[in-house]
Amino acid sequence: MGGPVDATELTAIDDVLRRQWLRLRRWVGMLEPAALRRPSAVEGWTVTELVAHLGRGLEAFAGVQPAAAGTVPLSLGEYVSAYRDGADEIDRLTRDLAERIAADPMHGLDALASTAFAQVTQLRELAPDPVVHGLRGPLHLSDMLVTRLVELVVHGDDLVRSLGRPVPAGESPLEPDAVRLVAEALLEVVVDRGGWDLEVVDPLGWVRLAAGRVPYDTGALSAALQARHTSESVPDLGTMLPLL
Repeated sequence: MGGPVDATELTAIDDVLRRQWLRLRRWVGMLEPAALRRPSAVEGWTVTELVAHLGRGLEAFAGVQPAAAGTVPLSLGEYVSAYRDGADEIDRLTRDLAERIAADPMHGLDALASTAFAQVTQLRELAPDPVVHGLRGPLHLSDMLVTRLVELVVHGDDLVRSLGRPVPAGESPLEPDAVRLVAEALLEVVVDRGGWDLEVVDPLGWVRLAAGRVPYDTGALSAALQARHTSESVPDLGTMLPLL
């Protein structure tokens, strides 16, 4: 988010993350056993493994520690760009976690979330927006929270698409505030790299394009983003996407 942010903004991001988690957790808790066994929208994972990955996203906080004074943080874009290099490790850790919590997945997820949010509370006491060490390098705590929101929103949407049927808006596992925040964060990554002046008009559509969940198409891009000035147009981002 271009950190550091002030304490009020960090509180707002933290609140959105917690609300998104609770909404997603309730939704996952209502899935039938048959739905958990089916292949997910993420190639190679069942829905059970996709659910476990949600817990893995929060479990990442267990290793987050304060950075030494003077540590220069990565930007959000620099941090998430390392995701692809870690794809094999992410897959392995996800499968390992799915096995660990197989006996009682919901209890396992709740335990991971409790530990994660307790760690966030402790880190927030250090400074308005401290620099911390994430799994892939140092970054501001606000950006670390946003990376977890990206995980929950992108994979929460993966869960919806895994069911193979429409989900009414009122029954969606995605918090509108969370989708908007993630969409704006991913747009910020693009703008930082290219310098364009763009805005989001379809948050979920843009998240899906940015995360590579739908094939890249200039028409879909123009429906998701627009230039702030009528004299300009949305650039072709085909060589830049997906971001994750």
